[in-house]
Amino acid sequence: MKRIVVVAAVLAFSAGAVVAQQDQVKQTQTMMKDNGKNAGALAAIVKGEKPYDQPTVDAALAQFEETAKKLPTLFPESIKGHKFEGDYSPSPKIWEDKAGFEQHVASFGKAVADSKGKIKNLDTLKAELSIIGKQCGGCHETFRVKKG
Repeated sequence: MKRIVVVAAVLAFSAGAVVAQQDQVKQTQTMMKDNGKNAGALAAIVKGEKPYDQPTVDAALAQFEETAKKLPTLFPESIKGHKFEGDYSPSPKIWEDKAGFEQHVASFGKAVADSKGKIKNLDTLKAELSIIGKQCGGCHETFRVKKG
């Protein structure tokens, strides 16, 4: 009887761990999709497709700043190798070079923080978005893998 209870407890714990890993993957994907949406909104302003809008800029920067704070925790060892939806997945380099990944995240966070008080019009948005974009793209080049 004890064996059955132990086996049931182990199975329940294992199922809980799988659900937690899936939740972590979804949380990570949601945050990265939100980054993409905000970057797209800013790019539309820069391209002249949308008028300059300070609340849109401020919301995007706030979300980027939140990402920079959370990003180091969004790729725990437990989700390494999990399938991500979409065209991209995290590179194994995130876990192989944790210090390098965290350095990229810190550089991104600094670029966002430095830009927050500077962006007041289209010209300053263009200048600062270029800096933020380089930090974001640099991380993608190293720590993201295109599927297929």
